[in-house]
Amino acid sequence: MPEKLKYLKGHFLLDSGQLTGSFFARTAVLLCQHDAEGAFGLVLNRATDKKVGDVLVADLPDVLKDAPLFVGGPVQPAALSFLHSDAFIPDANVLPNLSLGHSLDELVDFGESFSATRKLRIFAGYSGWGPGQLEGELKRKAWLVYPASLELVFDTPPEQLWQAILRRKGGWRNKLLAQLPEDPSLN
Repeated sequence: MPEKLKYLKGHFLLDSGQLTGSFFARTAVLLCQHDAEGAFGLVLNRATDKKVGDVLVADLPDVLKDAPLFVGGPVQPAALSFLHSDAFIPDANVLPNLSLGHSLDELVDFGESFSATRKLRIFAGYSGWGPGQLEGELKRKAWLVYPASLELVFDTPPEQLWQAILRRKGGWRNKLLAQLPEDPSLN
């Protein structure tokens, strides 16, 4: 009997230490879509030094202009994506109460509304895999997998996310990997 394929939407992909020198070195990628046609994700721990208002030529509410911009991945660096959460999103499309959006109009509407519990992260570019590509990378053990949560997506400082998830994942190898410096020659 063939092994049933498990899709990983709503999970993190973590560099397993094999991606040194690539765009994905030390990244935590949230898989927002994954099916037989491929996968779509956003790197959550690559902040830029820019604000959204520095790069989007649009009439944006101040809350959006001042939001930090993240690099979601190397594919289509001008493409807009955003993750948003609130106390209750009945039609959430990534995790319970976490949705992915791509529309500038939807982003502006979101920025003009108010909710004390909403959270937002905005990305330029994305990470994408064609049919079977991610599965091949997983077989080669390029990625570690960990279930995503709203707390990890929004409340863990991005610069600490990869290490924090590795520590949560447990095991001596993951804890050791989380402690290694970016440049092992500094060890």
